[in-house]
Amino acid sequence: MITAVVAALFVLMMAFGARNDEVVTVNYFLARGEFSLPILLAGTFLAGFTISWLLALGIILRQKLTIRKLRGKAASGETSGNGSDAH
Repeated sequence: MITAVVAALFVLMMAFGARNDEVVTVNYFLARGEFSLPILLAGTFLAGFTISWLLALGIILRQKLTIRKLRGKAASGETSGNGSDAH
């Protein structure tokens, strides 16, 4: 479902860029460049998507590692021993 939404946004962005095929000037901190608007939009979208995907992947892998460690402790019968079970 999420992939379909991302794909639809990408297609919509490319359609917008195709209708607005102009060269735009981008000022960096140290340089300047001229790019086609559709290429600039596609590059920005894909860069943001890739960065978000990598961050999410890191979080998911960390959670899976924590779950694996906790399952190992539960299987061996270890307890935390911090006294939080007292009522």
